[in-house]
Amino acid sequence: MVLREDYLAKIRPFMGKDIIKVLTGVRRGGKSVLLQQIKQEINSPNTLYLNFEDLSNQPLCECNALHDFVCKQIGDSQERFYLFFDEIQEVAGWEKAINSLRVKFKADIYITGSNSRLLSGELATYIAGRYVSFVVYPFSFAEFKLINEGHTLDEYIQHGGMPFLSSIQFAPDVSKNYLQDVFNSVVLKDIVKRNNIRDVDLLERIISYALANVGKSFSATSISKFFKAEKRTIAPETILNYLKWCEEAYLFYRLKCQDINGKKMLKVNEKYYVVDHGLREAIIGANLQNAEIILENIVALELLRRGYKICVGRVADKEIDFVAEKDGNKLYVQVCYLLNEPSTITREFNSLLAVKDNYPKVVLFKEGAFTGNHEGIPAEKIEAWLLANQ
Repeated sequence: MVLREDYLAKIRPFMGKDIIKVLTGVRRGGKSVLLQQIKQEINSPNTLYLNFEDLSNQPLCECNALHDFVCKQIGDSQERFYLFFDEIQEVAGWEKAINSLRVKFKADIYITGSNSRLLSGELATYIAGRYVSFVVYPFSFAEFKLINEGHTLDEYIQHGGMPFLSSIQFAPDVSKNYLQDVFNSVVLKDIVKRNNIRDVDLLERIISYALANVGKSFSATSISKFFKAEKRTIAPETILNYLKWCEEAYLFYRLKCQDINGKKMLKVNEKYYVVDHGLREAIIGANLQNAEIILENIVALELLRRGYKICVGRVADKEIDFVAEKDGNKLYVQVCYLLNEPSTITREFNSLLAVKDNYPKVVLFKEGAFTGNHEGIPAEKIEAWLLANQ
């Protein structure tokens, strides 16, 4: 089991404090294991752990029932209790119960959920200003290497970073079946069920389109035209809703496009990246054959893991893969597979050279003999960048 130290380091300052710790992220992306690691680090006898996807806890999936159960467990104790609630969104009105327990007891509370809407809506006002949230992603390449010594970047490109795959040694058929099961769980439990979607076939077709076009600019209108060519009329508004629900389930991350010189967001050229590229391999395949777009997907998720806010950049007719911002600073990133031919070198660096500010810029590449920098802009092997502690 990989100790997810990067996340623990962010959470430690809030341990023992009167603030609710919320772990969100895609289903089976490692939230439950991280919750157990927090529990083990705290190592207190005054601990209560409940997983609400366990059928034996179904009677507690209502706020009053949960509240009464926890009150009985704690009783009149004045000691600090550590409460861990996994997949809390299964509890109707959970915010009321959690806030009451926070007020009633000396409780240190940790919860997980698989939907970004967990902390929005009317009920979330009960804990507004009283929580801190952390998005948990599947394994980074560094974590993948840590637990799978000797495995290569190509294997990561193909299999992705869903944590359980390490337990089955990436056996091809078993891995594919597992990832398909994860995909179906996300679609059925976190998208279809939560949003009362009736046309599941349409949802799956939209997801397949987005997976096939990871890292490419497209719009709801372009998807609508694609379906129209297949003799199926779908309103762009419907497509936008379906994509939004996929985002809320952490299946996709949508990046807006920024006009760097005009310093404004554009309503065109938005891109979608999948939370784990292994899911793409399981559903539509050909990750290794499309390695360049998968590398771009990997870099996008790595920047998010490192705490950057990211968007696509545009300078006149040139596009920059990622404009990353953190703590008031920017980083411009261009990603390519092969950096060798003069024409490729010119294309990849020219987009960055068109940006006239002094923030750092870098070209990341997998193959090629290029070394050093081009007109002051460095290039770095993507594997080394992924493994660097930044």
